[in-house]
Amino acid sequence: MLPPRILSRLRSMDWDPTHWLRMGLLVLGRALTRLWGRDVMLYTGGVSFFVMLAIFPALAILIGLYSLLADPAQAAAEGRALSTVMPAGVRDIFQSELMRLVQTPHVAMSTQSGLALVVAIYASHRGFKALLAGLSFIHDEDEPHGFVGFNLLAGAVLIATFAALGVISAIFFGLRIMGSAFELRPLRGVSWLLSEWTWASVGLTLGLSLIYRFAMSRRPVVWRASMLGGLAAAALCLFASWAIAFYVEQIAHLGATYGSLATVIVFLIWLSWNVNAIFFGGALATEVELAIDASSPKPAIPDLRGVRPVVSRSRN
Repeated sequence: MLPPRILSRLRSMDWDPTHWLRMGLLVLGRALTRLWGRDVMLYTGGVSFFVMLAIFPALAILIGLYSLLADPAQAAAEGRALSTVMPAGVRDIFQSELMRLVQTPHVAMSTQSGLALVVAIYASHRGFKALLAGLSFIHDEDEPHGFVGFNLLAGAVLIATFAALGVISAIFFGLRIMGSAFELRPLRGVSWLLSEWTWASVGLTLGLSLIYRFAMSRRPVVWRASMLGGLAAAALCLFASWAIAFYVEQIAHLGATYGSLATVIVFLIWLSWNVNAIFFGGALATEVELAIDASSPKPAIPDLRGVRPVVSRSRN
């Protein structure tokens, strides 16, 4: 039995499908208008550049930690498994870099990881700053964070992102190891639970929803809007991986134009499409929040016309 408050809200809602279709198209059109603003492409380029600058030093740090704590080949195996959600050209670069780092001597890897740590922290922090600045621009934030607060926010989002990646990857590979080592029968019938696409979808949806909720604006965005934005952005990110792979493999062979740089071009296109997907999620969350605010009942203002104000008179 639902609470009376929820039942009353459900009864008061307009269940006309044409109304919801019209509202959905209107919100979608306004979100696309926000995304196609003339300055959004500058933020897209900035985020893509710093992500490209940070991703390979981050791999060096990962392999360096595994070489100190465990077998670095295990990190390479996990990275190859997660790279299946990437297009073919991007996957080739990612996997070749993993193999090169695994075969690097332990001493050289420790030194390289120390240098990579500086580059990765700098590039990652700048990339998240560009991402949050772009989301604030799309959200039309009228009270932006100060210099110190904005840098601290970008650092907090960066740390939370790496922590979430660690937790999700640990759960994912833990289920795989348990399923293979102990031959757990319940996991055999739910192959989707062990799929990289499933865990990438869940991780992206939750992570982006939290970013839209708490980091896009000083005032937290409503949960319904942030969750819809996160779900749409995650779906578009995964669709971008499939679409660019289909485009490169089936339609256009970029090697004829770019030669040996074709894989790098594919990597840059994949990054820019994913950043645009994240910005679209922020635009959609903003428009959904505005639609929710517009449809919510406003408190009635009493009509005070003709009412004479009461003036208190002090007695002498």
